[in-house]
Amino acid sequence: MQASLREGIPWYDHGRKMTVVARLPAWMQQAKNRDEVLRAIARIHASLLRS
Repeated sequence: MQASLREGIPWYDHGRKMTVVARLPAWMQQAKNRDEVLRAIARIHASLLRS
């Protein structure tokens, strides 16, 4: 059985493709939050290495 409604991924609408950065929340793209974002990435990376 097939779904009657299929919703597409928003960034693929109308044939346009968005970069990874364009899909990030605005606060992550702001330079003033760079240190916080890098700390979060480092924590995630460290937790993956521990697993």
